[in-house]
Amino acid sequence: EVQLVESGGGLVQAGGSLRLSCAASGFTFDDYAIGWFRQAPGKEREGVSCIGSIDGSTNFADSVKGRFTISRDNAKRTVYLQMNSLKPEDTAVYYCAVRNGLCKVRLFKYEYDYWGQGTQVTVSS
Repeated sequence: EVQLVESGGGLVQAGGSLRLSCAASGFTFDDYAIGWFRQAPGKEREGVSCIGSIDGSTNFADSVKGRFTISRDNAKRTVYLQMNSLKPEDTAVYYCAVRNGLCKVRLFKYEYDYWGQGTQVTVSS
């Protein structure tokens, strides 16, 4: 059974940092791309970043470029999203997801097969 468990969310002031983790089990972790998405109240779920499997290629939404980084530790079966210089508009529930394919420049939620339960990130002004 595929399981993805996010952690690391919380309340932070604008300009602060958080590191989200996505712990995976139930599939061959090394073979899959992992994406991060977020959903704010009343808005569509949007792609934030992804990291590829073999080559570890990464992509980021324009809104987070230069502020967020993504990395993966295949030995720990975990992907990290480091979020710096956080803004109130980053407030959302953050989800990680897995796809059997490439990490593309644009992330589409329908291309991802399994999802975690999400972790809340709240940035106060």
